[in-house]
Amino acid sequence: MKEAFKVLKETFFTSLPLAVVIIIVCVFIAPMPNPFDYVRLAVGYAGVVLGQSLFLVGLNASILPIGEIMGENLIKLKKTLFIIFFGIVFGFFATVAEPALSVLARQTHLILDVVNETLFVWVMSAGIGIFTGFALYRIIKDINIKLVFAVSYAVVFLLIIFSPPEFIALAFDGSGATTGDVSVPFILAFGLGVSHTLSKHKDSDNDTFGIIGIASVGPILTVLIYGAILRLILGEIPPAGVYDPGASPENFAEILFGNISDVVIALAPLLLAFLPFQIFLIKMAKKEFGKILLATTIVFAGLLILLSSIDFGFAFAGKYIGEVFLDPMRPDWFKWMLLIVGFVLGIAITLTEPAVTVLGEQLEEMIGIGRMKTRLTLGISIGLATVLFIIKIILEINILWFLVPLYLIAVLLMKFASSLFVGLAFDSGGVVGGTLTSAMLTPLTLGIAQGVAAAAGPGAQSILINGFGIIAFNSVVPLIAIQIMGIFYASKAQAKSAPQ
Repeated sequence: MKEAFKVLKETFFTSLPLAVVIIIVCVFIAPMPNPFDYVRLAVGYAGVVLGQSLFLVGLNASILPIGEIMGENLIKLKKTLFIIFFGIVFGFFATVAEPALSVLARQTHLILDVVNETLFVWVMSAGIGIFTGFALYRIIKDINIKLVFAVSYAVVFLLIIFSPPEFIALAFDGSGATTGDVSVPFILAFGLGVSHTLSKHKDSDNDTFGIIGIASVGPILTVLIYGAILRLILGEIPPAGVYDPGASPENFAEILFGNISDVVIALAPLLLAFLPFQIFLIKMAKKEFGKILLATTIVFAGLLILLSSIDFGFAFAGKYIGEVFLDPMRPDWFKWMLLIVGFVLGIAITLTEPAVTVLGEQLEEMIGIGRMKTRLTLGISIGLATVLFIIKIILEINILWFLVPLYLIAVLLMKFASSLFVGLAFDSGGVVGGTLTSAMLTPLTLGIAQGVAAAAGPGAQSILINGFGIIAFNSVVPLIAIQIMGIFYASKAQAKSAPQ
């Protein structure tokens, strides 16, 4: 109970900057026309804080131990093929349970009806699973991590040529959304267990970083392929529908009960896959196993409240903020205030993301860089990424004019950064696209894109092309920021060790 209260307190205080921005915009700058919207916003915010807190408490006592235990016990199978196979299986199931992925799938389905939510989740989860297996193979075979990233992203940009433009930004967004509150801690714990026993390096912790970054490439490839297949079946991708998550406000209890089946489908596969290992391989004490099962009920409750609160009160608020600054009744310069709003929101959301906290703590334990320094570096980089993306939407610039040079800079920096920071950088690019990013920033940018389309008329870019991509920007800018931090860290360490 004490631990739960501590997590609740931390979640509340780290989310306060986000609440302040929402209040300033929705109460003072552009008051909402319907008083009930404020009730929805308050309930949504409280539910997100409570749901995320319960989720994290349960996660630390259930899914994380499962990941560590599985990683350590897989070695008993002795065969590399088995280890990689189960890395694929557990990477897939951990991602299916990812809240941010569920949120992105719902937003995509709202705009493009032909995209089935469940299939979309499975397609992206398959990408994570396959590349988690490949990441483990890299550790076992000691393949150069810099070479892996360079080749992987070369393949990604080659595949873009054959995929519909509507799925390019969505593919990169999916990459960020698949690595969040569930998958990041689970895969890191799983990889830690494997690397400690199979790594060929003395400092096996270094091999843990990079697993998430490699796994993040998978969803980009699978979504691009999915888009190409969909276009082949349909002939062409249908036009985007209207994005309006708040069109039919329901009773919160109805939304809660309606989400139960989705949460069960998300969590059940991971537990069902773990059971055979518990029975035949791990054979954990009944008391310990019972604690894990009990903790999963807390994860279930937290995830249910979190997703329902986003549906009820958060998604429509992000869209409202995005559109209100493009209201034709306001002066033209008013839309550029979105740059300030986006920068502050980017920092606030990043500091709130649990996966970012986990990454900061790991780095502090390993090499002594303060967790707050890592979190602030990531926060500022996400703020800048959000500003860049809002400029891209307002001016309707093709996303590749940003992504290609940004990824090129990230790849070139690998020459100067250590392998540890290269792995960490690509991991950080995955972890920042968590639940709150999908819940707040994606509706914000979709709202802006919809406002731009309304103002521009028939010739405007589709919201599918212009609105998605914020998580993509949030994934690539940290690659640059963390590698630069690593270069400065190495330079500082070298200066200290130099003879006086």
